[in-house]
Amino acid sequence: MKHTIEVVGLGGGDINQLSLGIYRKLKEHANPIFVRTKDHPVVQTLQEEGVTFHSYDEIYEQYPDFQTVYEEIANSLFREAEEGSIIYAVPGHPMLAEKTVQLLLAQQEVDVKIIGGQSFLDDLFSVLQIDPIDGFQFVDATSFRRDELEYRQHLIFCQVYDQMVASEVKLELLEDLPPEYPVTIVDAVGSSSESIKTVALEELDRSVAFSNLMSVYIPPAISLELNHKFYRLHDVIRTLRGPNGCPWDQKQTHTSLRRYLIEEAYELIDAINKEDDENLIEELGDVLLQVMLHSQIGEDDGYFTIDDVIRSVTEKMIRRHPHVFGDEVLETEEELRDSWAAIKQEEKKEQGRTDTEDAALPQLMKAAKLGKVKEITVSEIDRMLAKLRDESSEQYETAIGEILFAIASHAGYHKINPEIALHQVIDKKQSTDKGSER
Repeated sequence: MKHTIEVVGLGGGDINQLSLGIYRKLKEHANPIFVRTKDHPVVQTLQEEGVTFHSYDEIYEQYPDFQTVYEEIANSLFREAEEGSIIYAVPGHPMLAEKTVQLLLAQQEVDVKIIGGQSFLDDLFSVLQIDPIDGFQFVDATSFRRDELEYRQHLIFCQVYDQMVASEVKLELLEDLPPEYPVTIVDAVGSSSESIKTVALEELDRSVAFSNLMSVYIPPAISLELNHKFYRLHDVIRTLRGPNGCPWDQKQTHTSLRRYLIEEAYELIDAINKEDDENLIEELGDVLLQVMLHSQIGEDDGYFTIDDVIRSVTEKMIRRHPHVFGDEVLETEEELRDSWAAIKQEEKKEQGRTDTEDAALPQLMKAAKLGKVKEITVSEIDRMLAKLRDESSEQYETAIGEILFAIASHAGYHKINPEIALHQVIDKKQSTDKGSER
């Protein structure tokens, strides 16, 4: 016969919030009631009334991470339930931010019955005077990723129970929001001990005494505070190309923008060569701008969107790295290169493409790719240069072309990009010439 674990919610406040039915169940239970933590006003009141509890507070001190703590609590409850049915009481509502309950529900050996309990969110919405229909995100402060946060909606962090957790939340939020951004700290909401305090974000971890019933509310941010987010850039480009946008941006086409992409790419290379990080940020942004403009043109014309562009490159990177995202084992640089080439060739076959990517390359880079197969030696280049003085005017252009091809081919064989090498020399020469003019 299967025994049962009845999971009871204690609510987010004091004994006055507890329903009569749950109060009677807890008062009349003959055996100790298992609780995740005794640090809850309802537990403290019931203890005074003679109810016995068995808590798992000591387990938090025994393990380094919460996942292990929750798994150990669930395993302990399973063992107890093998001997007979038990009651397990948790703060708030059992189905709200209770990992141990999710672990209990995931198994089949013991029946789990959710009794209920008032969620503190009802009182929280009332106190903060917000309507979740406007957009609402509920986040576990002990386990979240910054890139998952949606600042355009109401944002509530639960389980902000000590200064360390508050500090981690603060540091993550400061990556996106200004130090003076207002945040509201709510403790024991709905109870007689309820407290609410709004502080600047930078003061979050040093403004109050923390407790297990504490939450932090982040009001929605305005667009200008989120200019570093990708969707803001997308919105700006869409606006520039829209009906009330910029005439120059509106009239651009894929063809008209070609020259700007080339210019921005070379300016980016120049910033890299100069090791100028500040300018590198700007030039990377200019290249990204070109990507966004082309993608918006594709969206306006109904052919593709920036989502298609991102999906394409993401899937390509996953597909071409089977040793990272799959089970394939590739250890040497040669194995990696061969695998990349084979996957690339298979992609072309599936897409029915017969063209080569070399067709769009600058001529020096084409020569460099050809040179990777067989080296043109320095001696051969010397002989070409020696013959150059004897060439007739009719053959001189051809001879120059052969020398340029030989040098670029030689560079390619030695894994040197001739375009970048030439760019560096010209840039250095121009700098030297400017210096001598002074």
